[in-house]
Amino acid sequence: MSKQPTDGRPKVALFVTCLVDLFRPSVGFASLKLLEEAGCDVEVPMAQTCCGQPAYNSGDRADARAIAENTIHAFEGFDYIVAPSGSCAGMLRKHYPQLFSGDPNWEMRSRVFAEKVYELVSFLVDVRGLTKAAAALAGSVTYHDSCSGLRELNVKAQPRTLLRSVEGLDLVEMKDADVCCGFGGTFCVKYPDISNAIVEKKTEAIAATGAGTLLAGDLGCLMNMAGKLKRQGSSVEVRHVAEVLAGMADAPPIGGRG
Repeated sequence: MSKQPTDGRPKVALFVTCLVDLFRPSVGFASLKLLEEAGCDVEVPMAQTCCGQPAYNSGDRADARAIAENTIHAFEGFDYIVAPSGSCAGMLRKHYPQLFSGDPNWEMRSRVFAEKVYELVSFLVDVRGLTKAAAALAGSVTYHDSCSGLRELNVKAQPRTLLRSVEGLDLVEMKDADVCCGFGGTFCVKYPDISNAIVEKKTEAIAATGAGTLLAGDLGCLMNMAGKLKRQGSSVEVRHVAEVLAGMADAPPIGGRG
C-alpha cells in the first residue's frame, strides 16, 4: 500500500472513465465529493481519455499502448489515481505493467503508476480508513459485485462496510452477487445471446431480494442490468454506489427519466 503524504492531504487524480463522462456525470461529481470529504485534494486531468481496455481486450495492443502512454503521462505527479470503476482501475493497475513488460523505457514507469491506482470505494476504506458514510437513504438495496473489481482488486467488503452505515438503508444480499451480469465490455456485443441469458439470471436474483434499489461500482454493469430490468418492466431503481454514499441519490436512477 502507498504511504500517506506527510501533509495529511494526498493529491488525488480522478480518472472519470468514459461511461461516467458520457452517460452518468453525476457519478463523477459524487466521486469528487467523497474524495474531498475524505481529506483529499482532487484534480481531474483534462488530458485523460479512455483507459484503453476495449482495444486491449480486442487484441489491439498498439492502440492500447498509445492510450496507456497518454494516461500515464497525464496522471504522473499525483499521490494516487482513483477511478469509480473496478474495470477501469483494474486495467490501469493490473494490465498496464503487462502491456509494457520488457520495455526498458516504460516498464518501471508503468509499475510506479499502477501502484498508485485504486478503485474509489477501496481507496476510501483501505487507504483513507473510512468506516462510515455521511449519507441517508430510506429503503432496501442489494449490491452486485462487478467482476474486475472483485477478482482483480479484491473489492467486496469495502462497499458493504460503508453501505451498512448509511442511515435508513437496509442491505439485502442477493444470491450469486459475485456472478457476472453478462456485460463484459465487448463480450455483450460479440455474444449477445449468451450475455442476455446471463443478465436474465442476474435480474431474477435481484428481484428475489425484494430490494427497491440495485447498486454496484461499475457503470457498464449497471447500465446492462438497468436496461434489462427496464425491459422487464421492473420498478427496481439502479444507481452507482458512489451516488448513495455521497448523499446524491436524488437524481433519476440509471435508465430513468428526469
